[in-house]
Amino acid sequence: MIRQMFGALSALLLAGALLSACQSAPQEPDPEPEEIKAPVVTPTDPPRQPDPALPTIDPDGNITLPGATEPLDAIFYFEYDQARLAPADIRVLAMHAQQLRAYRNFSVKIEGHCDERGTREYNLALGERRWQAVRRYLISAGVRSTQIEGTSFGEERPVDPGHDESAWAKNRRAVISYNR
Repeated sequence: MIRQMFGALSALLLAGALLSACQSAPQEPDPEPEEIKAPVVTPTDPPRQPDPALPTIDPDGNITLPGATEPLDAIFYFEYDQARLAPADIRVLAMHAQQLRAYRNFSVKIEGHCDERGTREYNLALGERRWQAVRRYLISAGVRSTQIEGTSFGEERPVDPGHDESAWAKNRRAVISYNR
């Protein structure tokens, strides 16, 4: 029994001696890396000038296309008690849609208006249908819905305060104004 203990103790001491002999020497710290200097970049291109082909937006929110002298039509008229766009309006709205697709930082506000005939509630609802008709066309032409907001004023903001067909025809409208 003593012999077995002595043998186990000897084996343990021998293993410890072997392990201590295999211990690696302490490593020296890595030398400090040399400072890396960023290359000096010299501009080769002149600073960009504003693109002269950008459309312009006047303080009233009207947009003028590059090369044009007059703003793009922004008022769309409707028949009595209707919210249907005329074919001529669709051609103009196609140009608005083209600009809004090309310049995603532009947005529009569309206002729906009515003449004085009808109740206040009815005219607000009709003004809503009118501005929504313009919105639906723009979205169908590829404009993001986030670029469009709108409101109905019903009969509250007439362009012509008269009480005849000529005045009423001017007041049945949707109006687009641009924002950046």
